[in-house]
Amino acid sequence: MRIFPTAALGTTALILAAALPAAAADRSSADRSSVVETYADIAQAMYEDSLIAAHDLRAAVAALVEAPSAATLARARGAWLAARVPYQQSEVYRFGNPLVDEWEGKVNAWPLDEGLIDYVDLGAYGFESDENLLFTANVIASDSITFGGQTIDVSAITPDLLAGTLHEADNIEANVATGYHAVEFLLWGQDLNGTGPGAGDRPATDFDIAGCTGGACDRRIDYLIAATDLLITDLEEIVALWAPGAAARAAVTADADAGLAAIVTGLGSLSYGELAGERMQLGLLLHDPEEEHDCFADNTHNSHYYNQVGMRAIYTATYQRLDGSVVTGPSFADVVADADPALDTAIRAHLAQTLSAMDVMVAAAEGGMAYDQMLGEDNPVGNAILQDVIDTLIVQAGSFEAAVAALGLRVDGFEGSDSLDDPASVL
Repeated sequence: MRIFPTAALGTTALILAAALPAAAADRSSADRSSVVETYADIAQAMYEDSLIAAHDLRAAVAALVEAPSAATLARARGAWLAARVPYQQSEVYRFGNPLVDEWEGKVNAWPLDEGLIDYVDLGAYGFESDENLLFTANVIASDSITFGGQTIDVSAITPDLLAGTLHEADNIEANVATGYHAVEFLLWGQDLNGTGPGAGDRPATDFDIAGCTGGACDRRIDYLIAATDLLITDLEEIVALWAPGAAARAAVTADADAGLAAIVTGLGSLSYGELAGERMQLGLLLHDPEEEHDCFADNTHNSHYYNQVGMRAIYTATYQRLDGSVVTGPSFADVVADADPALDTAIRAHLAQTLSAMDVMVAAAEGGMAYDQMLGEDNPVGNAILQDVIDTLIVQAGSFEAAVAALGLRVDGFEGSDSLDDPASVL
């Protein structure tokens, strides 16, 4: 974990930090404990909703496989988009909870070298990679693949093959074989449009054994089913970890102050290093659509938006579930407000400002300027929209760092990003 650089926080955050009392607020351990319990309750609810949405996705995949058509493919894509909504809100549990960090790579690793999985346009994608021997392995069209001096039988595409052999094969992080983005690639195919308009456009006939396009349609079906089944299995695992008495809940609730530190570490790290930095500033510096998060579906605007919605939910301890019910209780905001009411007001304002900047980004994307188009070097309007989101995220992260001081918490630091901390090295 990198130390979050104070110099990058912005003037507003520095003023707030300077005004904070040096001593921790006088709060009872019981009050802080109830805040952490609510935090665990919301984690369980978010992951349960993610699991429910994954089951809906699996049903839509079954319908696509049973009767491949433009309509059933559109339904499966819609189910994937819906499944991202609760999951992206849950990403605020990363960074502060080691068990979540150990698990997360199974379901949301990116970016991926999609040539590992299926056919690609080699003219646009590339024929080989010095870093990755499996860059164009195309498991779907192969009975075996070779790496590390071994030949691996891939004739049967199963969840065990995906998770146990292919995912991060040859110790290459870009060999992503499982999770949301593997499923996304299978449903949309490559986005070959660069920073121009258009998303992936895989035809439904790629899943039609009788009228197969793309080759190996039976194996593509097997891969899609295995990947969605595995996503469900992995989400069942994380739901179980947050159940009463289970390991993730026990770890975060064992010590109230350590639990509060986990909460603010997740908020600050997702705001700064992960979202403002790795997911946004890096792509904008390079004007590179390959750095777009939900790149095949052109869903990145929503992916980022629901990260922010999740941060607001955790700060205020108010999460609306898929069924419309609300999980709420004592909040991190309550503890901050008791220690420094002005800081709580500022954090709420920064959360709202970031969400407003996100609203502009979403409106632009839904209005015809997709996220990858906003990244274009020749698109100053789109660049400005993204930079505004990045800037508000940085200020927001600064206010979370101010909360660390106000509450007297011990935090090693927030995640950093070279794109923010040392942009010259990126360029």
